[in-house]
Amino acid sequence: MPIKSILAVAVVTGLILLIPLIAMQFTTEVNWSPFDFIVMGGFLFVTGLLLDFAIRKAGKYRAAAILGILVLFLYIWAGLAVGIFTNWGS
Repeated sequence: MPIKSILAVAVVTGLILLIPLIAMQFTTEVNWSPFDFIVMGGFLFVTGLLLDFAIRKAGKYRAAAILGILVLFLYIWAGLAVGIFTNWGS
């Protein structure tokens, strides 16, 4: 994987993480710990790398690969954010 791709994913990850960081300065409703930033940063970075890989190498299944990665991202994000999938059946 080209170093430019890795750098681009890292920059976009950092820019996305600025959103909650800035929001924390203006409201108490956003309250992230350093651990939250580390976990979400790693999660976004890996997802970005997977998307970059799928765009480059998936061939005729590119759209399906990208959709699968995005659905998995949203599923895990919802579970991490509010535990939406851990309360099934209770």
